[in-house]
Amino acid sequence: MAGNTAEFRRLYDTVFPILFRVAYRIAGSEEAAEDLCQEAFFRLYEKNMVFPNADEAKYWLIRVVKNASLNYAKRKDRERKAYQRAFREVTNTQETGEQALLRQETAAEIREALNKLPENLRMVLILKEYGELNYKEIGRTLGISEGNVKVRVFRARERLAGFLPKDGSHVS
Repeated sequence: MAGNTAEFRRLYDTVFPILFRVAYRIAGSEEAAEDLCQEAFFRLYEKNMVFPNADEAKYWLIRVVKNASLNYAKRKDRERKAYQRAFREVTNTQETGEQALLRQETAAEIREALNKLPENLRMVLILKEYGELNYKEIGRTLGISEGNVKVRVFRARERLAGFLPKDGSHVS
């Protein structure tokens, strides 16, 4: 495909609009979408890939752009969350006495509920929520599989919700 310049150009002209729409919908940025599409075509050209027909090349490019766009969106989301965590203290306003009391009561209720959980569930939840570790890091820390971590976190959250007040008084 890449060996024939006219064929490559025809593929580029017909497929680029589709790829751009996919990338833009996922990445949410025109600049990023354009870069992701260009990168996919560059990979196709650089590897001198050969496909039985233009449709196969198109589907390969769509998969490449979709995956690259998802990775881009995940990375941007992680960056946004890290930024929010880093500057959370700056955006907080002065806490009233009532807010401080509610926060203390909520923290006490959560600590009490956490202590009711079995050790294997309590530990994954603490590492996930307070240690801000991802599933893979928790698995490595505890010597269990990532899938097992996900199951335990899910079960721990369900049980924890069962231990907290049903009226939702001030637990958010």
